[in-house]
Amino acid sequence: MRTEAAIKSVNPPAELAAGVSKALPIMLGYVVLAITFGILSREAGLTVLETVAMSVIVFAGASQFIAAGMFAAAMSPATIILTTFLVNLRHILMSASLAPHLHGLKFHSYALLGWGVTDETFALNSTVYREEPRHHWFMYGTNFAAYAAWIIGTVVGALFGSIVPGIEQLPLGFALPAMFICLLVMQLSDRLLLYAAVLAGGLSLLLGQLIEGNWNIILATVITATIASGWEKWKSSG
Repeated sequence: MRTEAAIKSVNPPAELAAGVSKALPIMLGYVVLAITFGILSREAGLTVLETVAMSVIVFAGASQFIAAGMFAAAMSPATIILTTFLVNLRHILMSASLAPHLHGLKFHSYALLGWGVTDETFALNSTVYREEPRHHWFMYGTNFAAYAAWIIGTVVGALFGSIVPGIEQLPLGFALPAMFICLLVMQLSDRLLLYAAVLAGGLSLLLGQLIEGNWNIILATVITATIASGWEKWKSSG
């Protein structure tokens, strides 16, 4: 395992390349999802420029899909902005979780790295940084590789999606759960994490039958994290 002192001597371009390499599974999934988003946005009435601009500026898959549906339903801009803001609040917790791995950076570096956090890059980076210290350019690599893939997919979907007959009927949405399954397996490094994954999944399914909306996911995450954290503290003290 590398020490903090060793990180300072690391070649930033090499760390950037390592981050891009680690992000390849995310990039493949993002291209497919972004193509789907590009197609749906065009069907919702957005222009090619508006569709691509949303991916360039927002870069948040779930929020963009929701926004496209709200545009199609002719909802007000204020409602769309507020909804996407609430959906993206979870990124604050993700960024806070990654912050301890990054020390002594300038404000613009924290801002850029935080802006590039998504569910998938967070899962990847938190796994890698938990295993060993890395240079912050590694995170630049994972974040902006995913960003580039998302924009490329959006451009392809917005420009060419309508000329491919029946493409909207393909099960492209499976790319998202498949990508999450891959990232989950990467994190199952011990028995506690395996139990936590099973508990979180079970709670989410149970709460999904009792609560409307997506609150089941948030509640299952909070409950599981609390139980797992308490269990770790109890084991370490005993």
